[in-house]
Amino acid sequence: MSSGTPTNTSKLDRILADAQRDREMGYRDKALRMYPHVCGRCAREFSGKRLSELTVHHRDHNHDNNPQDGSNWELLCLYCHDNEHSRYTDQQYFSDSSTSSPKTPKATHNPFAALAGLMKNSDET
Repeated sequence: MSSGTPTNTSKLDRILADAQRDREMGYRDKALRMYPHVCGRCAREFSGKRLSELTVHHRDHNHDNNPQDGSNWELLCLYCHDNEHSRYTDQQYFSDSSTSSPKTPKATHNPFAALAGLMKNSDET
């Protein structure tokens, strides 16, 4: 057994213990430990019982993407979090792919098509 093996084993044990603790604690508790208790949009501060009004928002909207450094999280109050998800839903619903659907008629009439001819005729008179 080399002298480096116990160190590597203890380091691995510590990493596994940290990962287990993080899973048990959940990303919300971890985010609350990492970030100030302030909404990332409206900048309201939360403490005490009102801390429950602060939620963790996943920036990429993927709730399975929970990097250990918290780079995909931001703390938002309930109102700003709902607003953010509404905007995201609207963006998905009204995206360019949905506007080119067969339900949306395309404009074919050009009201100014004959304008040049009309102006030419009015200049001659």
